[in-house]
Amino acid sequence: MRTFVKMLPRALAVLAVATLALGVAYPAVVTLVGQVCFPYQANGSIIEKDGQEVGSALLGQDFTDAGHLWGRPETSSDTSSYTDASGNAVAYGSPSNVSPASESYGQTVSERVAAIRAADPARGDDAVPVDLVSESGSGLDPDISPAAAEYQVPRIASATGLSEDAVRQIISQNTQGRLLGVLGEERVNVLGVNLAIDAALGR
Repeated sequence: MRTFVKMLPRALAVLAVATLALGVAYPAVVTLVGQVCFPYQANGSIIEKDGQEVGSALLGQDFTDAGHLWGRPETSSDTSSYTDASGNAVAYGSPSNVSPASESYGQTVSERVAAIRAADPARGDDAVPVDLVSESGSGLDPDISPAAAEYQVPRIASATGLSEDAVRQIISQNTQGRLLGVLGEERVNVLGVNLAIDAALGR
């Protein structure tokens, strides 16, 4: 008992120091460095249109109208402030815990393939890029592959009146290459493309 009483002040002192260092000082320093050196990333990589927040470069949204680029399938969650040309609110996605090996997921993928082909009849029986019918691990992936973006070019051009070359140029402008030229894969930011399409149409 005496040993416990003797050690208690030291233990409390260590707890207080650890709390101040790890619970106050460290978060404060990290927050300060983030706000000073990386304010865009630290505040969510928010994209604005006409002074209004329309989404994040790091968070996928569920676009469904023919004149926009579609991203990876997502389970709809909160609704963003951004609306498409038809006035429909664009929903953010959320992760799914459904196993890719399950029968229900296989049925879901088949339905998605059919929906994609119905929306893109110019592609006929061309293989549908896998990222257009399968969710990412988080369900929030904001990017798709260049192949998935190219697959949608005829539909977007037909729906918007833009030429296919113009759509491809917009996609190219919103495509990021591999890190250091070797790491990862090329990717197309869906929200960036759709905002550029709207801008090209004077929306």
